[in-house]
Amino acid sequence: MKRLVVLGALLVAGAVSLVLSSPQAPPPPIAMEKVRDNLYMITGGGGNTAAFITAKGVVVVDTKNPKNGQAILDKIKSVTDKPVTMIINTHTHGDHVGSNTEFPPTVEVVAHENCKASMEKMDQFNTPQGQKYLPSKTYKDKLSLLQGKEKIDLYYFGRGHTSGDTIIVFTALRVAHTGDLFAAKGAPFIDTGNGGSAIEYPKTLAAAGAKIKGVETVIPGHSAVTDWTAFQEYGRFMQAFHDAVAAGIKQGKTADEITAALKLPDQFKDYAMQRAKDDVAKFYADLKK
Repeated sequence: MKRLVVLGALLVAGAVSLVLSSPQAPPPPIAMEKVRDNLYMITGGGGNTAAFITAKGVVVVDTKNPKNGQAILDKIKSVTDKPVTMIINTHTHGDHVGSNTEFPPTVEVVAHENCKASMEKMDQFNTPQGQKYLPSKTYKDKLSLLQGKEKIDLYYFGRGHTSGDTIIVFTALRVAHTGDLFAAKGAPFIDTGNGGSAIEYPKTLAAAGAKIKGVETVIPGHSAVTDWTAFQEYGRFMQAFHDAVAAGIKQGKTADEITAALKLPDQFKDYAMQRAKDDVAKFYADLKK
């Protein structure tokens, strides 16, 4: 009997070992879709990249994880022979700035001043070569790039996902790229290590939703193209999340008790909540100060 038990245990262990050693599913391939006229979204390999074709060159928003630069360039070359002249980084994370250094050295990099400060702490930008791909142009509240039908407006409304989240608006096309300030419909990753703030997040989204005008279409940080109404709804989701945690604190509940009992309005029932526990803890910490 003992021999059978040992044999059974070995078989189970072997099965577990096979599962653990099995290769992970391959990442989704790099793909491109047309959003409007001369604006494209490139998916896979990290955050959503935008490619905006102008008269003098291509403006790229976010460069995905490292080793995706050539794949991005190849997709761009399939629709235009113009060179990439500018990179705009929405925020500091490696799945959005990771391939900056794989673009031509003549490219101009633009980001919020807080984003640049965070990028300066990243290993890939701490070499003489890497430093060339840090933002050479930064801004505080708003910055306009190019002119006429090619005009691009950059907005900063405060802390949220990080302390340097830019919303980029292609004004003539009425399209915004929101980076991970609005990555997808769900509880967000709030990177407090890079200045993100749970308590400020809803305020930042509400300000953007109220003050940015004329946008119809949205490229989120990690999900399918959607519309401005969805962005504004996301602001209401984050406010409802904040209010639920605040109510729990008022009732004397712990963060774990609030997480266990968390219920948001039905309009948010389809939102992904895998990060709810972490977000509740961050709301809790801010609200208890």
